[in-house]
Amino acid sequence: MTRFLIPVLAATTLLAATAQAQAACSAEYKAKRDNPLELFYDVAQVSGPCTVENATAQLQTMLARQGLTLLKVLSVSEG
Repeated sequence: MTRFLIPVLAATTLLAATAQAQAACSAEYKAKRDNPLELFYDVAQVSGPCTVENATAQLQTMLARQGLTLLKVLSVSEG
């Protein structure tokens, strides 16, 4: 039983670590809302590749639902 349990636990731990590494991308951005003008700075989690292009696409959609316009993705970082 022990011979079977150790590889299963190792595989489960590896899969969990891989999933966390893929999901941990933070995007720092600036956005605005008009009438009256409001400026926003925030950091959001994005999924998929940790690139400015991917973050821009996701943030534009997310922010539009809140009545905001994305001005610029300042940076992206994993971890």
